[in-house]
Amino acid sequence: MGQSEYYDVHRVFLRSFTIRDIAEPLLSFDATTPAADAVAAMTVRGFQVAGLRRDGSVVGYIVLEELGEAACGDYARAFDAASILGDNAPIIEAIRILQDQPVAFVRILGEVGGLVTRTDLQDPPVRMWLFGLLTAIEMRFQTLIQQRFADESWMKYVSPARVEKAKQLLEERQRRNQIPTLIDCLQFSDKLQIIARDERLRDQVGFVSRRRADAVGKVLEALRNNLVHSQDIIASDWDTIFAMADNLDRLLTLVSVG
Repeated sequence: MGQSEYYDVHRVFLRSFTIRDIAEPLLSFDATTPAADAVAAMTVRGFQVAGLRRDGSVVGYIVLEELGEAACGDYARAFDAASILGDNAPIIEAIRILQDQPVAFVRILGEVGGLVTRTDLQDPPVRMWLFGLLTAIEMRFQTLIQQRFADESWMKYVSPARVEKAKQLLEERQRRNQIPTLIDCLQFSDKLQIIARDERLRDQVGFVSRRRADAVGKVLEALRNNLVHSQDIIASDWDTIFAMADNLDRLLTLVSVG
């Protein structure tokens, strides 16, 4: 597979995940249902939000912490059109909504029938999406480094200890009849460091300064480590996830340049 085809595959992959991959069915109650009954059901299911039905159709929603002793209809909230997504909308649209609101609602067959919260972004499809994007970024950085330093003079930006570790890994892979280059054996953090320290590479990527490149590199590496080790990515990496989603078009342009 050629380089341009590789990046095209990544573009398709990153665009392929949709809301239907992570949405949960929306629990709903008739407007006449006693709120106490809704509280009991929502508590058992662990839901903070549920749909509100009138004449068999979901027309609004209720929030667990607002429910009292009256009927559910007395606590109804109207849907905000900006918080409703089609089930085929890309995951990034849910992330953008969840930056400012606790829930994104999902329209299914013309009616709100699902929801997405930040907790749902811990699910495997989102982790795969994020890891795919980070992998595409890493491969693009590697390509830029190889084009800039055909003679492997990038080594001046990496500590001798890290270069030596890469050489050891190269030897091990060669013993297994693999055909890597030395830069293939660098860690993500090493490639980020090279990008941050070379002014021409920083300009190509769009970093305004070495400090900014270092800061971005640290949060990307932290997210990658948390994904690899199945750690909580919402509590620790939400700002990074939102920034990646909000700038996805720019990132896809970066990783798609051959």
